[in-house]
Amino acid sequence: MTYPAFFDLAPKITMQDPLAALLGAADEGILEYSYSDAVKLAGHSCPTVAGAYLMTRNALRKLYGDDLPQRGGIRVEFRDDAIDGVTGVIANVVGFITGATVDTGFKGLAGKYDRRQLMAFNAPIAGEIRFQRLDTRASVTVDFHASAVPPTATLIPALQGILKGQTSLAERARFAQDWQERVRQIFENADHPGLITYA
Repeated sequence: MTYPAFFDLAPKITMQDPLAALLGAADEGILEYSYSDAVKLAGHSCPTVAGAYLMTRNALRKLYGDDLPQRGGIRVEFRDDAIDGVTGVIANVVGFITGATVDTGFKGLAGKYDRRQLMAFNAPIAGEIRFQRLDTRASVTVDFHASAVPPTATLIPALQGILKGQTSLAERARFAQDWQERVRQIFENADHPGLITYA
C-alpha cells in the first residue's frame, strides 16, 4: 500500500486488550494503532477520519495519563444519531480503536470481555463524544474543530468540479495532493488547543 508519508508520522495509539492477551493475539495484549490503520478501515483519509482518530487519542490520554488504555473497558457515547452526517464514520474509527460496539461486538466469555452495549448514540451530552472508563467511571467529552485548520480557498470548488465531471486528470491529481495536505496539517496541529476541545 502506497500512501502519503505523513501517515507514518501521525501519533500512534497503544492499547492493552485483556481479550487479546487471553487468546494470544498479542504479547500482553498490547495493540498499536496507526492512522494508516484507520484509513484502511474507513477506505479514505479526510479531516473527519483524522478528527475521529485524534479525538480518540486525546480522550484516552486524558482518561489514562501514562497508563495504557484498556480496550474493551471504555464506553463511548455520541451526541448525534448514528446516521446523522459523518457520525457513523467517526463511530467506526472510535469503535475500531476502543473495541466499543452497540450490539455487533464480541459476546464475551463467562460474562467477561463483552464488547456489546459499549457504544450509544443520541446521548444528552455537551460535546460530540463522551468517553468513559468502566473501571473508575471517569469520563471526558470532546469536540473536533476542523475549522482550526481551514482548507485553502480552492479546495472545495475543486472537489465540486470533480464531482460534476468538469476537471482534468491533472486537476484531480492536484486536488488529491491538496486534500491530503490539509489532513497532514491537521496532524501537525494535533495538540493545538483549538483543534480538539473538552466539554
